[in-house]
Amino acid sequence: MKSPLPLLLLSLCAMPVAATDIPGGGISADNLSRHVRVLASDEFEGRAPATPGEEKTIAYVVSELTKAGVQPGGVQGAWAQDVPLVRAQVDGSVTSSVTLGGAVQPLLNGDDVVLQSLSPVDRIDVVDAPLVFVGYGITAPERGWDDYKGADLKGKVAVVLVNDPDFETATPGAFDGRAVTYYGRWTYKYEELARQGAVGVLIVHETAPAAYGWATVRASGLSPVFDIPRADAAKYHTRLRGWMQRDLAVSLIKRAGLDFEAEKRRAQTPAFVPIALGDATLSASFAVKRDQVVTRNVIGRLEGAKRPDETVIYSAHWDAFGVGEPDATGDGIRHGAIDNATGVAAVIELARVFAAGPRPQRSLLFMALTAEEKGLQGATYYAANPLAPLEKTAAVLNIEMLSPDGANRDIASWGNGRVSLEGDLKRVAEAQGRTYSPDPNLEAGFFYRADHFAFARAGVPAITVGAGLDRVDGGVASGKALREAYFAKCYHQPCDAWTPSWDATGQVQDVEVLYALGREVAEGDAWPRWLDGSEFKAVREGSDAERK
Repeated sequence: MKSPLPLLLLSLCAMPVAATDIPGGGISADNLSRHVRVLASDEFEGRAPATPGEEKTIAYVVSELTKAGVQPGGVQGAWAQDVPLVRAQVDGSVTSSVTLGGAVQPLLNGDDVVLQSLSPVDRIDVVDAPLVFVGYGITAPERGWDDYKGADLKGKVAVVLVNDPDFETATPGAFDGRAVTYYGRWTYKYEELARQGAVGVLIVHETAPAAYGWATVRASGLSPVFDIPRADAAKYHTRLRGWMQRDLAVSLIKRAGLDFEAEKRRAQTPAFVPIALGDATLSASFAVKRDQVVTRNVIGRLEGAKRPDETVIYSAHWDAFGVGEPDATGDGIRHGAIDNATGVAAVIELARVFAAGPRPQRSLLFMALTAEEKGLQGATYYAANPLAPLEKTAAVLNIEMLSPDGANRDIASWGNGRVSLEGDLKRVAEAQGRTYSPDPNLEAGFFYRADHFAFARAGVPAITVGAGLDRVDGGVASGKALREAYFAKCYHQPCDAWTPSWDATGQVQDVEVLYALGREVAEGDAWPRWLDGSEFKAVREGSDAERK
């Protein structure tokens, strides 16, 4: 491969793409709004994987990509890539309680706790398992951190804090300050406690460090959970897992003769050691319905004119949370309009305008990915079973949660990815008279909560692009207020729905930037790259060696 520096300079000097340069009549607000309205309608039943709502979703996306003029990019000339998953769901009622000092306290599933299991069994019966507080539940030798100190957790249920130790400390420590690391994610905590041999895990829910309220935990936790099929699944999952309300944790710790805030401060230091919560034990019993299902990624392809073996990916997840308990209005459908029918709409519209114009040098894939809400399963499966070589995949531009609230001055990306695409996004946005805002909420850990992360772990330069906060009508204060209200009330809830007041102006602007960025990467000779400090740089450098 040629030296990347002069090629990169060529990319940086590329002429900006104006909205008037976009083929097919440009990005259409009507199209974007129509796609969201259809995908988020009651008819699609909340777009849960392996449900009738999936069938409707797949059919719609295939139909629209066909109309857009791209070709099938799935397996053996089809539109889809099958994604086999194990689905597990609580079957019937849940009985659970804690016992402390001889007193038994029944727990209500959904209110006090949310319990589930991905263990390969059809019934969970945990009887009087001792509760042990394990702080943040992290073992990170490279950061000089080990919360376990050799503690024996066999047969015990770990009580663990969400996020990581720096979230509430006055000065940054071993975990990058308030910018959450992967060690702060609930997925990591489940994985690590399985490795530690615990029989169960209860994550203490706190709204600020979790970045969402209990309603989101409840909606997600009472839905089916998914995993890839594993012959040795018991090695990867504790028998029991779930969340507990903060007030319950505070009460248990107090009755064990301890103070919650004091124990949290202790957990924020590398000297922390696990501590039993007195004689507190947990009992839980419920049936688990397990089956294997096949859900699907939908992929359209536009072959590159000169280097068709090199690929740029646009992606968005199509799934939402299906049908759950009715809200106060009686609506039980989690429509997933903002999250993430907006992203799917953008991918379809990008396919249309690219197909209407001259083909870029590199091929483009337009992906609607499954089961993001179930742990990035569709993206993870694709990364493990790519339909275009990952070492020749130049970039992934993932799209999430565009705004329905009109025009924004800025566009944003999720997390601090330490990837050249962030600088490219900034430059392209500014060329269109807009600004780029780095993620203003790094402590929420969004970098680890979107499909681009699955590609990043495989070394592919990837970002997730979303709406900014600086509204033309009301500025940053208005944007923050609207976003906070959404996450407090509608995130993963039925009220995340399309309405006639939907204003797709800001979505149009964001998709115009995404078009310009994708066209630049697809036309250029340069390869986007991970920057110094990225945990993915070494993986990509190995791919670079393969590509040469």
